[in-house]
Amino acid sequence: MKQRGPHPSNKLSPLAVKALKKPGRYSDGNGLYIVVSDTGSKKWILRTVVQGRRTDIGLGGVSTTTLATARKKASEMREIARDGGNPLEERRKARSNAPTFKEAAIQVHVEHSKTWKNEKHAAQWISTLKQYAFPLFGERPVDQIGTPEVLNALSKIWLEKPETARRVRQRIGTVLDWAKAAGHRSGDNPIIGIAKGLPKQPKKQSHHAALPYPEVSTFITDLRQTDANESTRLAFEFLILTATRTSEVILAEWSEIDFEKKAWTIPGSRMKAGRKYRIPLTPRCIEILKRAQELSDRGLFVFPSQSGKKPLSTMVFLMMIRRMGKEITAHGFRSSFRDWAAERTNFSREVCEMALAHSVSDKTEAAYLRGDLFDKRRELMDTWAAYASADKNDKVIAIRQSTA
Repeated sequence: MKQRGPHPSNKLSPLAVKALKKPGRYSDGNGLYIVVSDTGSKKWILRTVVQGRRTDIGLGGVSTTTLATARKKASEMREIARDGGNPLEERRKARSNAPTFKEAAIQVHVEHSKTWKNEKHAAQWISTLKQYAFPLFGERPVDQIGTPEVLNALSKIWLEKPETARRVRQRIGTVLDWAKAAGHRSGDNPIIGIAKGLPKQPKKQSHHAALPYPEVSTFITDLRQTDANESTRLAFEFLILTATRTSEVILAEWSEIDFEKKAWTIPGSRMKAGRKYRIPLTPRCIEILKRAQELSDRGLFVFPSQSGKKPLSTMVFLMMIRRMGKEITAHGFRSSFRDWAAERTNFSREVCEMALAHSVSDKTEAAYLRGDLFDKRRELMDTWAAYASADKNDKVIAIRQSTA
């Protein structure tokens, strides 16, 4: 039968603790026990309820923790548990001088954001951690975050939001790498091999859907005949003829255009490679720009939105493609251009890659390519514009060759 009345306490004495030899568990009261092992070692254990679950908490060995100290520790932990807290978590925090994951993530974000060119990316970097990591282990010191914590966070979104999950995984790994480099944790990053504990994600499409290059001229003809905003139509055709990225076109400013030299110079802050880049403008591109001037009232942006004060939306080309019934992407026209250049012209690979603003990966080759091959790229882009802008009813399309 259970004992009625107050629970017994302080049942042991220092002398009794010293005299205990037989293996077993001996109660001091209020959940405090001394455990004697088969080898004769003795340790203190507190058995209490933590957040609805019975939990045994080690309080140290008898050789280093006196009876009075064990009782004090037990009392403090019982109080934390009664208030709904977790004594083990509080003890881990007290032992660690490391920042919490949240503190570390904010520090990493501040340091890295200085080098990020895209404000939207900087905001998304920390917001994904706030949403998917902070609620689960944001308050835990970085030296106490292991595979179980990371796995728990990722498993909730791994299949439902695969791309977001991969980004969260990478960002958690970055924070923990920083923590190790700063001396706040040791051992391997728990991100390593974490995917082995997660279900296999659906295969990601590795390339932007592209239109076959023989169909580009027909697409441009159809594009010109859509009822979309004229500024949008001009911007899309300009993107195709210059083989540039969406962000480079919609953020283009008039100060970057040199009509006399027929060149468009994009500042390094807007280029993926971080370097200033010149693009030769074909006669059709010049026509597009002069018409855009008439529409934009000489505002800041070459292709403004309907308000005239802001650039076009990043989604504007995608929406137009959908209305035209195509399953492609605006970025895919760069692939169309590259396939055409490789299969239908004799322009060198270096010229074609430079036309896409691609960095040369081979260090020896890069050392010899100190210029931007501007004149040779002008010839290439003139040939592309002639091909892409040709009337779809033309029977023969002349392709210029180059020995470049």
